[in-house]
Amino acid sequence: MYSLSLSVETYLHEVFVDKFDIWFAFGLVAQLVFTGRFLVQWIESEREGRSVIPVAFWVLSLLGGVMTLIYGFVRHDAIIILGQVLAVFIYTRNLILIARNARRAKRQASSTTEAEPDGTASAAPTPTKPITASDG
Repeated sequence: MYSLSLSVETYLHEVFVDKFDIWFAFGLVAQLVFTGRFLVQWIESEREGRSVIPVAFWVLSLLGGVMTLIYGFVRHDAIIILGQVLAVFIYTRNLILIARNARRAKRQASSTTEAEPDGTASAAPTPTKPITASDG
């Protein structure tokens, strides 16, 4: 048993102490940023009382993913590179879709408001039609 614990101790020392350099620290920060996205998502879901994915989740995903990708290139690690290339594209695409939908919602909101004589905006009345059995 002593031999096993010594082997584990030697291994951990080699991985975390002997190989420590600036890029190790960078990769560690990248992983912490990437992990932080789950904390943000969990906290926001608890606040909402349902599962949600806030924009901050995608921002941290992109930032952590790009940092991890850089780390993979510096360390010449094909597994990390392959694991992050597609993911970074997906995080970017999600942020583009979120921004596009926010702009669309803003345009729709501004087109449905009218200026009042005092300069304030109010929602324009929209005609409503009662739903009948023949509508469905």
